[in-house]
Amino acid sequence: MIVRFQADADLNQNIVTGILRREPAIDFQSAAAGGLIGLEDMKVLDVTANTGRILVSHDRRTMPVWFADFIETKPSSGVLILAQNVPIKEAIETLILIWSASEAEEWINRIAFIPF
Repeated sequence: MIVRFQADADLNQNIVTGILRREPAIDFQSAAAGGLIGLEDMKVLDVTANTGRILVSHDRRTMPVWFADFIETKPSSGVLILAQNVPIKEAIETLILIWSASEAEEWINRIAFIPF
């Protein structure tokens, strides 16, 4: 199955915009389009799991903790945590690489930090 991404509310929107400009075939939904604005982390994880999207976030502080709790009771589509200081170009290239070189099933219940 093809990788589909979901931005959370704290993700730099320039990353989403840049990816969609470079590779319009990528299914990358903004936080607003996904209805995630104002939701708590556990609910964000639930929404992304229910839609089969990999969550992309900058939240290194709390999201990994919530992710660990979440996967104890329900499968997750996966989470990618981008460092705040990763250059936008590098974030775009890495996410496009993940999209083109992996399958959605590879990310189930997996969290990864970028840069790796």
